Amino acid sequence: MAQFEYKAIAAPRRAKRVKGAKSTTDRFAHAMTDALNTMGAEGWEYVRSETLPVDEKKGMLSSAVEAYHSVMVFRRPIEEPRLATRPAESLRAVETLPEEPALQTAPPAPGLTVGPADRTE
Repeated sequence: MAQFEYKAIAAPRRAKRVKGAKSTTDRFAHAMTDALNTMGAEGWEYVRSETLPVDEKKGMLSSAVEAYHSVMVFRRPIEEPRLATRPAESLRAVETLPEEPALQTAPPAPGLTVGPADRTE
């Protein structure tokens, strides 16, 4: 199953003047085309545009006012998680590691008590 990562960018609000685009609609369409082509060149696929409400404060002392912002949503497939290949890689890593020497403990010296069971009172 393919997994995707998503990215939202602000939709263009103003259209720059472009040679050949005479109306505001033409200039806006050109701005949208530029945004889509730029993101497409980076591997992002256009999903949809959303207009969402946002509470904004215009100044420090003003109250919040509801505004609406438009965003363009893109997605691109992400690489399959490396979890499927990690067990094999970790097995190879374990096989190549040198064996650790076994932990050896010295026997207790005569006359020393090791634990509560050895106590004589």
